[in-house]
Amino acid sequence: MKALTWHGKRDVRVDTVPDPAIQDRDDVIVKVTTTGLCGSDLHLYEVLGAFIDPGDILGHEPMGIVEEAGPEVTALKPGDRVVIPFNVSCGSCFMCDQGLQSQCETTQVREHGTGASLFGYTKLYGQVPGGQAEYLRVPFGNSLPVRVPDGPSDERFVYLSDVLPTSWQAVKYASVPPGGSVAVLGLGPIGDMSCRVAAHLGAETIIGIDLVPERLARARRRGTATLDLKECGEGLTDAVRELTGGRGPDAVIDAVGMEAHGSRIAGVAQEMTTFLPDAMAAALMKRAGVDRLSALHTAIDLVRRGGTVSVSGVYGGAADPLPLLTMFDKQLTLRMGQANVLRWVDDILPVLTDGDPLGVDDFATHRLPLDRAPEAYEMFQKKQDGVVKVLFTP
Repeated sequence: MKALTWHGKRDVRVDTVPDPAIQDRDDVIVKVTTTGLCGSDLHLYEVLGAFIDPGDILGHEPMGIVEEAGPEVTALKPGDRVVIPFNVSCGSCFMCDQGLQSQCETTQVREHGTGASLFGYTKLYGQVPGGQAEYLRVPFGNSLPVRVPDGPSDERFVYLSDVLPTSWQAVKYASVPPGGSVAVLGLGPIGDMSCRVAAHLGAETIIGIDLVPERLARARRRGTATLDLKECGEGLTDAVRELTGGRGPDAVIDAVGMEAHGSRIAGVAQEMTTFLPDAMAAALMKRAGVDRLSALHTAIDLVRRGGTVSVSGVYGGAADPLPLLTMFDKQLTLRMGQANVLRWVDDILPVLTDGDPLGVDDFATHRLPLDRAPEAYEMFQKKQDGVVKVLFTP
């Protein structure tokens, strides 16, 4: 089959690789019909090479048709249409029972002290072959795949794999009161969708902050108040407070993570890790504070006293300093973590089958064949051609 594989920094290729096969009795093989390109994929494209090997298959936002089912699979049959959550979770352990599928005890990567395995990601998260491919082996076939109805296009459902539950969790974790206010830092796929979800769930004032004109314009078209970070500069806090009665928003969602435009020194530190031997680079990335924390510091500054900061953007360093004095003084609540996809599916799926209030049908800015994936990665990394969300057709 064809699959997108990693070969080095900014070097991804569509290769011919062996087809996946049933390994465990409850596996299913899915023929992928649509698969997404995520901002987290750019971390592999740029700075996390110490934790990935040449030939690893990328991607964690797939959906498709069940091609084959293992002998113990009773919940699905060949021909069923499914979305695959990016968490590899068993559905029956203590953590899954708590709705914390991102912490699944069956697939936790204990060697690295991390949570549940992820499709198409690094050794830190199980190094499981990903979904930017023609076929995908999916374990836990009775509980992990999400069956979706036939009829609507893939665009209606593919975002259940990651974008929708991540955004939904970000808003839920933000605890925006009815009629309240929220600022969203970063208007990439997660930030953009978080604005839409916040409006759907009853927030009155939604402020989207970015520095890419096309992303700002896209959010404005759906009624989000926008602020251009380049224009506001150091006046951003004042501009946000002006829109929130002088107090600041009830919540701030950091949808940026380590892609933030911030510390030049941190950026250089990240760049340096790509020139080190893997063992040294891995140690530095796991222990040193090399993330660009500009967005998180901004979120802490913007939010009103007693408010909530919800972090959905991914951070990688383990020793990043936080302004704990300010956080304590402002009596802030901080919530974060990988999305627990299956925790939110029952809330989201009815929204997708009852019209399209979140605008998922035209959410993608680019739909490309998988053969053009290397081009798409470069375009997304450089924020060219108005790209916000790319979907591939294998």
